[in-house]
Amino acid sequence: MRAERIRKTQENEKGQSLVEFALVVPLLLLLVIGIAEFGRAWMTKNIMTGAAREAVRILAVPTGSIGAAWGRADNVLRSAGIATASILVIDAASYEPVSVTVTYDFPVTIAGFIPGLNNATFTLRSTTTMRREH
Repeated sequence: MRAERIRKTQENEKGQSLVEFALVVPLLLLLVIGIAEFGRAWMTKNIMTGAAREAVRILAVPTGSIGAAWGRADNVLRSAGIATASILVIDAASYEPVSVTVTYDFPVTIAGFIPGLNNATFTLRSTTTMRREH
C-alpha cells in the first residue's frame, strides 16, 4: 500500500523539477548579468577617479597648466576606452583649491536585451580637488 502511494506521488511530480528550473533560471541570469554590469561600472568609475587625480596633481604643482592637466586626463581615459567623457578643469590662485571633474554616460551593454534597458545610460561622475602649491 505504501509503495503504491509513493509511486503515484512520483508520477504526479515528473515535470516539477523542470518547471522550477524554468522559473529560477531567468532570475539567476538577471542576478549574474547585474553583477557583471555593476563590476563594469565600478571599474569605469575607478578609471575616471584615477584620471581626475592625475590631472589635478599636474594642475596643483607650480609648473602645471590647464592644458597639461586636461591632456593627461584625456590620455588616461582614451587609453581605457572612455573617449566620450567630459573633463572640467577648474584652476585657482596660489594656495587655493583646484579641481578636475570627469563625467561619463556609462552605457548598459550586457543587459541590453532586457526590455527597458536597451540604449540605457547612467551618468558617472568623479571629482578630485587639491590645494595649489604655489
